[in-house]
Amino acid sequence: MAEGDQPRTSHVSAVAALDEPTRRRLYDFVVRSPAAVSRDEAAEAVGVPRTTVAFHLDRLVTEGLLEVVRERRTGRTGPGAGRPAKLYRRSAEQIAVSLPDRRYELAGHLLADAVQEAADTGESPRAVLDRRAREVGRELGRSARTDDPGPVAARHALERFGFEPRTEDRSIVLGNCPFHSLVQQHMRLVCGMNLCLLDGLLDGLADTGLVARLVPAPGLCCVRLDPEDQPTG
Repeated sequence: MAEGDQPRTSHVSAVAALDEPTRRRLYDFVVRSPAAVSRDEAAEAVGVPRTTVAFHLDRLVTEGLLEVVRERRTGRTGPGAGRPAKLYRRSAEQIAVSLPDRRYELAGHLLADAVQEAADTGESPRAVLDRRAREVGRELGRSARTDDPGPVAARHALERFGFEPRTEDRSIVLGNCPFHSLVQQHMRLVCGMNLCLLDGLLDGLADTGLVARLVPAPGLCCVRLDPEDQPTG
């Protein structure tokens, strides 16, 4: 999943890097340029010494906001053509930050895939959505496996994906719903999808001793993780 591949803290760091005025001006200049730009071009555009520009441009590369390409602008090749110039352009990486954490792209992919498959096969869109959500959840769980005990591994995975888990008695309640706005308009559909996603996550983690249950409560995600031996109700 694209949104889960990189920790949210690194996205926050990338966005925070643009809070420095000179760095933001350089970023804006690079991304608005039709071709990759050199340090000299950037320095002239923003009226800042080349050494300062180099520092800020390389910081933007480190944060994943820009990328470096090397080109010979003279068009010459072979011996005597000189070293390729170090140029900067917008990175292909997508940087997005939402606080609290939201996962609308994931929901969008799941819903779109379910509609498409249902149209192709004649299966109920809801049945397809629930199945696909479980499949994605299993993939996320497998990718988040650690040597920690089951409930600890589950908490770490839930933290990674923005659910803000906390322990109450032997259960784990979730302080944030990554699909919050969608739930306001389509509660049964999205909460059911979320339940299947987290059910799959637990399955992918394996041996957590927890079960996902739909337990709506004010200020919490609709899903709660209870011990398997805890009665429903």
